Amino acid sequence: MTLLRAAFVLLAAGLATASAQAAQVKGLRVWASPDSTRAVFDVSGPLEYKLFELANPDRIVLDIKNTSLDPGVIAPAAKGLLGTVRLGKQGKSDLRVVFDLPQGVRPKSFLLPPADKFGHRLVIDLFPKANKATREVVKTVEDVVPADGRKVIVAIDAGHGGDDPGAIGASGTHEKTITLNVARELARMVDAQPGMKAFLVRDGDYFIQLENRYKKAREAKADLFVSIHADACPGACGARGASVWVLSPRGATSEAARWLAAKENASDLVGGVSLDDKDNTLAAVLLDLSQGATMEASAAIAQIVLKALGKIGPTHRGHVEKANFVVLRSPDVPSILVETAFITNPAEEKRLTDPEHRAKLAAAVVDGIKTYFTQTPPPGTWFAANTSGRRGRSEHVVVRGETLSGIAMRHGVSLSALREANRLSGDGGVRVGDVLDIPPQG
Repeated sequence: MTLLRAAFVLLAAGLATASAQAAQVKGLRVWASPDSTRAVFDVSGPLEYKLFELANPDRIVLDIKNTSLDPGVIAPAAKGLLGTVRLGKQGKSDLRVVFDLPQGVRPKSFLLPPADKFGHRLVIDLFPKANKATREVVKTVEDVVPADGRKVIVAIDAGHGGDDPGAIGASGTHEKTITLNVARELARMVDAQPGMKAFLVRDGDYFIQLENRYKKAREAKADLFVSIHADACPGACGARGASVWVLSPRGATSEAARWLAAKENASDLVGGVSLDDKDNTLAAVLLDLSQGATMEASAAIAQIVLKALGKIGPTHRGHVEKANFVVLRSPDVPSILVETAFITNPAEEKRLTDPEHRAKLAAAVVDGIKTYFTQTPPPGTWFAANTSGRRGRSEHVVVRGETLSGIAMRHGVSLSALREANRLSGDGGVRVGDVLDIPPQG
């Protein structure tokens, strides 16, 4: 016997008379990711609906009041956590949609107002009741540990995805497609490097919420988070070139406030230290230390990657830029965002669709990442085991706020040796972007 387990009603925001107005479902799209499935109904306006969760067998019933179905809308094929989808009338004027489920799910639904090229939308998100995907991903990453030190984990985030195409080029190229292709190529090259292992945050055409992107990187215990995008410029502005971004101080302050407000209800770790058992003052100090080190590392990596990208083509600006990007807000994972080019520039759009050019982009980013980890190897990693005490030549790219004494301390060399190797005097005399020769240690 069918058991009604739960039911809830969500009402659309808008005019008080909205429920009396007839609406129409104009389209139905389904996107599946490794840990969730999203169904998006494109609708003509605000509406009222009910969502029922049923068992034996598992299914969800969606009743949309005073709504019809456009004749061109067909039921999508089974995908992810969705099995068969059935569409039909309910009573005289309502629409009923039945989702057959291969397993029990946790549903979440909400209405979205018009935005950009989208109109009104009703979104149904389905999550597995036991989320095995994340545990399996983390285990897969952690299992790869070489005998002479663990591999550094590089989380690679392909921007946009699913029903969020991102910027669209003059020839119709979607940013989400370019970012995924570049991310996959970057992951392939990272995996080919000794001592490095890639973790793809998104490996398909589906959407991931911005906060969940850096959370996935933290769950995978990433040493670095790299978000891939393709810039846009409205109209015929002619902008071109790659750029690299890090989190602005304002974004860091916002994230610190959120972490401190939620610390008693979260088990998150910052720099390997739990905040939930610390008083507010100590927690704030620990978070500040972790964020400071993370932002310094992010700036150093960004500068090196920008320099590497400059070798294959012009960069948009000659310096690392800062913005309050949500995906860069991890307090304890160095994070950068790479705008590979302007997809709205026809010439750059053409290059971005060329696999050979995308390979050059990925190789430049990998070169930058490898240079950073060689210069600043995390303890216990392959890089630490294979670069400490080396006698060969290495370089350091100066970032904002650095001094010669600080650089010397970071690389384990004396200040006098660093000055002599670069024919410098005093603690100043270096500028952002300068490349310093690092003398052998010892």
